Amino acid sequence: MKSKKVLVVIPARGGSKRIPNKNIRNFLGKPLIAYTIKQALKVPFVDRVIVDTDSPKIAAFAKKYGAEAPWLRPAHLAADKSKVIDALTYLLQRLNKEEGYQPDYLLLLQTTSPLRELKDIQACWKLMQNSDATTVLTVSTTHPQLYYLDKDKNLSLANRIVVNHSNTQAWPPAYLLNGCFVYIVKVSALLKEQAVLTKNTKAVICDKWRSVDLDNPEDWALAELLYKNRKAIAKRIKNI
Repeated sequence: MKSKKVLVVIPARGGSKRIPNKNIRNFLGKPLIAYTIKQALKVPFVDRVIVDTDSPKIAAFAKKYGAEAPWLRPAHLAADKSKVIDALTYLLQRLNKEEGYQPDYLLLLQTTSPLRELKDIQACWKLMQNSDATTVLTVSTTHPQLYYLDKDKNLSLANRIVVNHSNTQAWPPAYLLNGCFVYIVKVSALLKEQAVLTKNTKAVICDKWRSVDLDNPEDWALAELLYKNRKAIAKRIKNI
């Protein structure tokens, strides 16, 4: 597997609304994007790290911290409703056309997962190597029963579990995609299926407390507290 080309792509649009300038906002002393770039550069099986952005300012920060930002993402691929798969396909096709570069695997890392650890990436890569998966991603545990509230605050079940509802321990475990902690996908499958979640997708379970996805100010404040105290939290959990 050492001969395989693995490309890290760090998506970083400039149009964040809930948290303005989110990708380059100061997170405990450094721009948020710096954490993901520095982590990606430490991954031993990776040969390139590219920040895919529509923002010249983000591109400048990306280069400052050691990543590539060879061009800006076209505006039509950077709108709120733009699909990630379209941006990734564009990037891969352009790399092939302009540089003759064709990676075998794409490692997708979001800037919004500051509590991701190198061991999470390595666990996903190990599963990819030792299975027939075409996508390996990370998940965290969640409550197995999901509910919705309508506009009138009426509560309804989103899923019905056919087990004894009085005994929650009998319910099957449930999981959430944890803010795109890690995605590793075979490029051939991605291009063929036009999806990151390919038909043969497997998952690695990560710590629930580390699975914060920075989507709003509340997430940001919580992530800063968790990050600052992450060693103490991990130790405390281990000793309970």
